[in-house]
Amino acid sequence: MQIGMVGLGRMGANMVRRLLKHGHDCVVFDVNPDNVAALVKEGATGATSPDDLVARLSPPRTVWLMLPAAITPKIARDFAGKLQAGDAIIDGGNSSYRDAIDLAAEFASRGIDFIDTGTSGGVWGLERGYSLMIGGPVAAVQRLDPIFASLAPGAGLGIAADPVTGTAPMGYLHCGPSGAGHFVKMVHNGIEYGVMAAYAEGLNILKAANAGTQHREADAETAPLAHPQYYQFNFDLPAVTEVWRHGSVISSWLLDLTAEALKQDPHLDHYGGRVSDSGEGRWTLQAAVETGVPAPILASALFERFSSRGEAEFAGKVLSAMRNAFGGHLEKAK
Repeated sequence: MQIGMVGLGRMGANMVRRLLKHGHDCVVFDVNPDNVAALVKEGATGATSPDDLVARLSPPRTVWLMLPAAITPKIARDFAGKLQAGDAIIDGGNSSYRDAIDLAAEFASRGIDFIDTGTSGGVWGLERGYSLMIGGPVAAVQRLDPIFASLAPGAGLGIAADPVTGTAPMGYLHCGPSGAGHFVKMVHNGIEYGVMAAYAEGLNILKAANAGTQHREADAETAPLAHPQYYQFNFDLPAVTEVWRHGSVISSWLLDLTAEALKQDPHLDHYGGRVSDSGEGRWTLQAAVETGVPAPILASALFERFSSRGEAEFAGKVLSAMRNAFGGHLEKAK
């Protein structure tokens, strides 16, 4: 099946490679010509511009966008202006489900289908496949089933659809109308934040379990460690995370990746601890607030990411100023 791919970053390029592997005809474009050239060497058809990409596609055309959420609506509108009734635009990035609903309604008047496809798998998707959460018109999604099936983890493994959950066991699912795919992916990423935070906090407690062996200042600014004899452990974190991977109820792919990272860099000296967020956690909490659903764990995980980027620094200064004002407490050196 033929498809145009726009945006050849880490995920977009590997998605093209997986599609080529499964016999699809991929026409590719990126603002960086080197990214296009690399995939042309692997069998893709290169395009020099959006117009060129559209011209190289045969009706009904399909253009898949793998772009940052901030620019996706503009680029989608640009392509919609070049396409015809019966064509389709797929947004596989981490975009807002609200944008998907609005764009689908806007393009429907021109007969162009807009399909929002939440895509999970990261840089490992080429090998493992991508979990796809799809929203959009039934007929358009069914027409593009060969593309989704090839990208999903079940490709080539002989996994069959399930009478109850459909294609979900194969790794892709039509979740509902426009916006449904990005909504499911949004909540997926909110959960991801919480799971990651739980691992991080737990490992930090293990790291601090030797507090009883460390010198502790005896002054008014330092809380005493009441029972230092209970904190005399020096845990091997790479080994602990490795044993958790085998038979533990908290085993997961995220734990696998964490264990490997600790093997390579036990103290994680190559990381600064600044954790970004691309928007999905915020949108998940917004949905939780607007629907009245409590989500304290997801909220805490998101706010901790803000703190990791120094956004809590001024609040800390305010606290320090108050302690100094009412009690003459001076800040301890870091």
